[in-house]
Amino acid sequence: MAFSGGVDSALLLKCAVDALGVEAVTALTAVSPSLSAAARARAVEIAALIGARQIEIHTDELRLPAYIANQGDRCFHCRDHVFQRAVAYAEAEGLGPLCYGAITDDLGDDRPGMRAAPLRGVLAPLLEVGFDKALVRATARRLGLPSWDDPADACLASRVPRGQIVTLEILARVGAAEAAARGLGLNPEAGKALIRARDLGAGVRFELGEVERARLWASPALRAGLLAAGRAAGYRWVSVDLEGYRQGGAGESA
Repeated sequence: MAFSGGVDSALLLKCAVDALGVEAVTALTAVSPSLSAAARARAVEIAALIGARQIEIHTDELRLPAYIANQGDRCFHCRDHVFQRAVAYAEAEGLGPLCYGAITDDLGDDRPGMRAAPLRGVLAPLLEVGFDKALVRATARRLGLPSWDDPADACLASRVPRGQIVTLEILARVGAAEAAARGLGLNPEAGKALIRARDLGAGVRFELGEVERARLWASPALRAGLLAAGRAAGYRWVSVDLEGYRQGGAGESA
């Protein structure tokens, strides 16, 4: 199983382990500079809770010119690279077919990465049986998965505006800004915090969820902390988007 730790892949992993047994399932988590420390830790936590064997495979998307260029097909090249590595590992270890947690909601979004799955022979069981996000969350909650209401958390490269090249330095800066912001306590449940740091070159624009925005507006100390978080990550100026978080917000940053 390609396992990111998000609720979709967590539900698929839980169902696979329950149906096939622990010994028959392996969770493969792709680790690269585009994976935040928080997301990596969450994946480890959820796999351990489910009782699944988890293996981290290291990928290197930053070697791909098309990924670095960050045009509209960046996600395809990233996902194709990850699936290639995961399938190769699974074949070498005799693990059987690779699955991932795509759902019906993904069909309506601009998700070029999904084109890579059939090219690499990767299966999508939740998609095949018609699971949407609402059903995924309801089922995950019923099965006792603490990630049932975790916010979506795309890779750090999604914080970089389309057309701006992706570099290791930018990914590190974005990751540092978000990690510091999460540490401020903008959400009482740290794992549920909805925070995006959109890279704007010299500056950063934070997009926050409703809970996080409400706490920020009510607290001068939190506002000062968020400013310090951005500055400490290397940004000269720091802003907060009044509209809050929205999927694809990096595309508006250019």
